[in-house]
Amino acid sequence: MIEAIANLLKALNSETEPGQISLALCLSMIAGFTPMLSLHNLLVLLLVLVLRVNLSAFGLGWVFFSAAAYLLDPLFHRVGLAVLTSPTLTGLWTGLYNTTWFRLDRLNNTIVMGSLLFSLVSFVPGFILFNLLIRRYRVHILAWVKRTRLMRAFEATKFYEVYQSMSGWTGGAV
Repeated sequence: MIEAIANLLKALNSETEPGQISLALCLSMIAGFTPMLSLHNLLVLLLVLVLRVNLSAFGLGWVFFSAAAYLLDPLFHRVGLAVLTSPTLTGLWTGLYNTTWFRLDRLNNTIVMGSLLFSLVSFVPGFILFNLLIRRYRVHILAWVKRTRLMRAFEATKFYEVYQSMSGWTGGAV
């Protein structure tokens, strides 16, 4: 867990495109808010592996959003109940329930349906918000940390030189 946090901080502080980190966090929001053993989470994992996203951000986001899901379950239940019991959508849900995919994904459960809809609706605003926060972090907080006396003293040490020379040994993108 500490290594994942260190990798995320390394990605935040590097020249990694903020969109890669934001996309990882948004995909982890879908995977974290919905139950782990769902078919749509397999699709999310496939997207994470195919697209170029930060795996540390995805992993930490998944843990964070899974914990937050327990607090948001009453909201997810209300959203799912409203959608699943809507009289205008009864024919749609009846038709979808007769498909294997719908039943295997347990989308007839109010919490599963509500959490999936909530995460899908908040995907684009979340991407924009995470992107903005990462850019602001880099401009304000990271710049401030680099200007502190403690950081400048640390950068002058031999340990920092060794760290800089060894940081490229990982061989892969963060």
